[in-house]
Formats: sequence, C-alpha cells, structure tokens
Amino acid sequence: MFELLGVPPQALMGQLLLGLINGAFYALLSLGLAVIFGLMNVINFTHGAQYMMGAFVAWMLLQYAGIPYWGALVLVPVIVGATGVVIERLLISRLYHLDHLYGLLLTFGLALIIEGLFRQQYGSSGLPYSNPIPGGQNLGFMFLPWYRGWVVGFSLAVCLVTWFTIERTKLGAYLRAATERPDLVQAFGINVPRMITLTYGVGVGLAALAGVLAAPIYTVNPTMGANLIIVVFAVVVIGGMGSILGSIVTGFGLGIVEGLTKVFWPEASATVIFVIMAIVLMVRPQGLFGTPR
Repeated sequence: MFELLGVPPQALMGQLLLGLINGAFYALLSLGLAVIFGLMNVINFTHGAQYMMGAFVAWMLLQYAGIPYWGALVLVPVIVGATGVVIERLLISRLYHLDHLYGLLLTFGLALIIEGLFRQQYGSSGLPYSNPIPGGQNLGFMFLPWYRGWVVGFSLAVCLVTWFTIERTKLGAYLRAATERPDLVQAFGINVPRMITLTYGVGVGLAALAGVLAAPIYTVNPTMGANLIIVVFAVVVIGGMGSILGSIVTGFGLGIVEGLTKVFWPEASATVIFVIMAIVLMVRPQGLFGTPR
C-alpha cells in the first residue's frame, strides 16, 4: 500500500484512531466544562478529579458490588453527579457574587483534596478494569478494536444529544435565559437556583461518564484527571469558553491533530495543542466558536 511522506498506512491510521479516542475524551470533558462555565460562569478546576472519580466508582461498583461496565455507564454519572450537586450547594453557590478567581481557587483546592484522598486509599500504581467489548476487526490497513470504536461513537452521540438539548429545546432556552436574566426566569415560576445546581450536576456527570469510558483503556489511578485537565482547558479556550459546539468540534479536531503530530513530528505532540491555543488567542481571543463578552 502507499506511504504518505514515508509513513506506513498502518502507523498513520493507528495514530488517527488514537487521536479520535483522545478527541472523544477531550470533547466529553470540555463539553462538561463548557456547560458549567457557559451556564454558570464557574471555572470548574475539579473537573479532572471528577473524571478520575468516574473511573474509580466504576471500578468499585465492579469490585465490591459486581455491577459490570454497562451498569456503571448508567449509575456512575448519577452517583458522581450527585456529589457535584452537594459541592455546588455547600460551597460553590456561596461564591457566585465574587470574582471568577475565587471559584477557580476553590475548585482547584477541591481537586487536590479529592486526588489526595484517592491516592492515600489506593496508591498511585493504577488498577486494571476489564475490557467489556474484547476483540476487533482487521480492516487490512489497520486493526480496529471494538471497544475503541464504541468509545468514539458513543462519545459523539452524547455530545450531540447534549448540544441539541441546550441549543434546540425549551429546557435549554430556560437554562440560557437563567444566565442572563435570572429574575425574569424566576418570575415564570422556575426555580433558578435548583436549575443551576442541576446544571452543575450534569456537567460533573459528563466528566464521570468520560471516566467510565476511559477505565478499560487506561489504568484507573488518582492522577489520570490531573494529567488531562490542562489539555482539556486548552481545548475549551480554543473552542470558546462556554461554547457547546466549539467544545465538541475542537475536542475531536485537536485529538486528530495531536495524533497526526505524533506520526510526522513526535517531539511536538505534547505541545501542539498549546501552540494552537496561543495562535488562536492572538487572532481570535474569544476562541473559534466563542462570542465576545
């Protein structure tokens, strides 16, 4: 088969698949961040720790309750999302009238606490999680593992459903209106504080869902969120803070760019997303899909 710039097609397609998988996690995590920031104006630095919690709760459900992956896929976002509701009610809700910096510092501190608690209990070596869809398909130019294909397809479906709900439904209209004129929305008999709390819970649930999807691919360990959250914040900034569509498109797109960079210029693969972020901020400070505030 043909080679592109001396790169065998198997290596190229393998890195494209890896890029799509990374892009799926970038999209899901940045989507949760965009929901929380776009509808609540909170920079949620706890997001990486909540992604890690999703993987750990899935592992604990399997280990201690015998609940397999498919049950965890439903239960974990609800369980971890409920902890997000508690955090929002007890802590974050007290900071809405203050500068964004206070929310960032609070969530950053919470992330360190959560990560430290899990490291103290389970160590840092990582815990295995069995693959729920073993095997794959030899496509001739590459081998496609079934589970990795499922992760990409399922993540894209979740992202599109979330985008449609927020941008094209009455519930989404209420959520967007509550960020601009909460007093007016309250006048229609809608409990705005409860809506904001549930919004934070949904954003946290999306992070936990990404953690469940990641558990069979990566080892479940307390630092898995810390290693990813900085890249995800860069993805959110490039797409536009608070932009749902920007998070989805940029997440998948940058995952592919990162995968291709590993093929043609491996030394730059760890920094290419941050280089793109710097260029985008110089040309379009609000991000590719963002609007000036």
